[in-house]
Amino acid sequence: MSTLLEVSGVSVTFDGFRAINNLSIAIGEPELRAVIGPNGAGKTTFMDIVTGKTKPDEGRVIWGERSVNLLKYSESQIAKMGIGRKFQKPTVFEDQSVRDNLAMALANKRGPFSVLVWRASDRDRARIEELAEEVGLSARLDDSAGILSHGQKQWLEIGMLLAQDPRLLLVDEPAAGMTPSEREHTTDLLKRAAKTRAVMVIEHDMEFIRRLDCRVTCLHEGAVLAEGSLDHVTKNQQVIDVYLGR
Repeated sequence: MSTLLEVSGVSVTFDGFRAINNLSIAIGEPELRAVIGPNGAGKTTFMDIVTGKTKPDEGRVIWGERSVNLLKYSESQIAKMGIGRKFQKPTVFEDQSVRDNLAMALANKRGPFSVLVWRASDRDRARIEELAEEVGLSARLDDSAGILSHGQKQWLEIGMLLAQDPRLLLVDEPAAGMTPSEREHTTDLLKRAAKTRAVMVIEHDMEFIRRLDCRVTCLHEGAVLAEGSLDHVTKNQQVIDVYLGR
């Protein structure tokens, strides 16, 4: 497995508060990784740095085989390089059908201007059906996204990101607000996605992480506190003290 993303020695301070403190973390391709830690540990800021939303005070963020320095690029340029991000609250076009949401995501892959004149080819239509199948929404393709359950909207948004063919998918707290069966479907979906790409999941739900069955990184005060299997990390006394013991 080759390293896809390497964050090394990264620090960032907001108004005197050090949100990220000499953080070093790497993810391979393909790989599924869970990131845990108490509130304020730096999990979201870490994703902000990787996606170009926040520029660190120091450190390096290196991407892909050509060792591209991501700190030189804007959010939109980084997204085009193959880094997709899903926020905690799903952002889908509620008035449009599931099919149209997926079609817009496919069109968007071709750039902002082509979206205006884009017409789905047979190949695109087949890809939309494939994406719907992958996320479990085949039966809902013609339904308006607004009537989907919270969990189904999350799956649709993951499908819209997969339409962009990202090499790295960053997913923020996917299990929040889901029913047990939706959570189960979501773990299966993320595990499948991680067979062909890197998937990094921020999550607090330990049962959900156990089902993911992957390497876990625990952040605390903007740095890596522990890393390894879930059992290894959850037996770490420092992790128990700062996170699990609360």
